[in-house]
Amino acid sequence: MRRRQRQLVAEPKALKRRYNSTLFRFSGNTSPLMLVYRGFSRSAPQATALTIGNFDGVHLGHRALLERLRSVAVSQQMLPAALTFEPHPREFFAPESAPARLSTLREKLEMLAEEGVALTCVCHFNTGFAHLEAEEFIEKLLVRSLRVKHLIVGDDFRFGTKRHGNFALLQDAGHRHGFAVEAVPSIMVDGVRVSSSAVRAALADGRMEDAARFLGRPYVIDGRVVRGRQLGRQLGVPTANIRIKHANPPLIGVYAVEVRGLADGPHRGVANIGFRPSVNQGINPLLEIHLFDFDEDIYGAHLSVRFLHKLRDERRFPDIDALKSQISQDLESARQYFTH
Repeated sequence: MRRRQRQLVAEPKALKRRYNSTLFRFSGNTSPLMLVYRGFSRSAPQATALTIGNFDGVHLGHRALLERLRSVAVSQQMLPAALTFEPHPREFFAPESAPARLSTLREKLEMLAEEGVALTCVCHFNTGFAHLEAEEFIEKLLVRSLRVKHLIVGDDFRFGTKRHGNFALLQDAGHRHGFAVEAVPSIMVDGVRVSSSAVRAALADGRMEDAARFLGRPYVIDGRVVRGRQLGRQLGVPTANIRIKHANPPLIGVYAVEVRGLADGPHRGVANIGFRPSVNQGINPLLEIHLFDFDEDIYGAHLSVRFLHKLRDERRFPDIDALKSQISQDLESARQYFTH
């Protein structure tokens, strides 16, 4: 079967084994190349227009920063660059209460590349990095490594140990080191400030339309199809299984979805994401997708799953017959959603 190519020149695992640079190409041979630095031991190849953030989910607020970044980079002939962190700082400081990830590192890098970023610096957020003073952050990362000439941040940006760094400090440093600084205001949608937290709340509540408005697109999970226990096929609903890389997914339940990455797509179907309490009681989450009117071997395919509408919560059923009955209802509900 012909499949859409979504290969990286180097996977994130290879990236983690290095402390220099890796060149990425996403989504086929016509997509933009993006240079990725792991850490800040190397200098950017030229002066940069730079933005900074976690960019979890790359929502409309992030996209406003990136749109301004592209504009400045083009007008001033600079390299459009982004600085981000791995893991999320809250995962480092309080892993037990850290928020659910909206995107993996690979997904985040891919979305940044699609938004026109030419260089991304991924800084490992560890004890040493957490204790960087604000002035050290500016001199080591922004000035020496990333050669910043124009810095674009959100209106709530803080940095350095104990978050002492703020916009006023950046402006003062800019005067001394020769770079401009500007803040982009928050984006509001229906009276709600767009943030990764707002997206997580919408997904957790099953408000898929709200999540899509905050993101500027439906929520998506990417992943490669792996072999499972064939339980779906035994129940008469063969599924494509994708393992979730984080133990705490931002949404759980059964959804009407649209799947891209296969020939003659996109394809519609039903997805269950969770821990399969009726048949598995597993500790690792799994994404299972049943595609309507489709029965081909797609093991190894890299799929992009768009979550459009929540059908129900995940729950445990008393026996297999009850589970099969509910699956039939889910399939019918999803078909009705796509019809109406």
